[in-house]
Amino acid sequence: MGTRVELPEKAGYPAACGCRWGRMPGAHGLRGRLARAHGAPLGCCPVSTTFRGPLLRTYTPRAGDIERAWHLVDADGLVLGRLATEVARRLRGKHRPTFAPHIDTGDHVVVVNAAKVVLTAGKGDEKFAYRHSGYPGGLKKTSYAELLERSPEELVRRAVRGMLPKGTLGRQQLAKLKVYAGPEHPHGAQNPEPLELPFARRAS
Repeated sequence: MGTRVELPEKAGYPAACGCRWGRMPGAHGLRGRLARAHGAPLGCCPVSTTFRGPLLRTYTPRAGDIERAWHLVDADGLVLGRLATEVARRLRGKHRPTFAPHIDTGDHVVVVNAAKVVLTAGKGDEKFAYRHSGYPGGLKKTSYAELLERSPEELVRRAVRGMLPKGTLGRQQLAKLKVYAGPEHPHGAQNPEPLELPFARRAS
């Protein structure tokens, strides 16, 4: 038989009843969870507990507190898929300790030399980009090799878009991506910092 010990009133817990465990109004509160963890009857509190202050709340970033940086990626010689994974990671903000999946916490990314990305394992001829006109029989496809030659910006944007969330949040994150086929870009005023991706280069 254990000795009944009251929980401190400053903890904000409900007052205990006359049973030796101290019954609470419901079995699903904090007292009930502690009781089941110590082998007490359902709906009762344990004989003793430790309270060290208020419970910690989960941190949620606010839109006004996010400071977005600008990154510059030179895609010359980088594998398309490896490049897209890191760019999508930066756009979502998964590199930050304050990342939240329901909020856009990512940075801006500028990709230059998109025309010099590398397609491995024959993906240029085996993978296709599809589009539909909306009319019967209006499905059209373009190989990645042809898309790379005709519109490399669209090729990189498609690869990154497939790695972002689908919906309004994904479109908001994709809007922070700027892709250019050549080495020039009009974002010099933002002072983008070069982002090196050595793992994205094709192994020799």
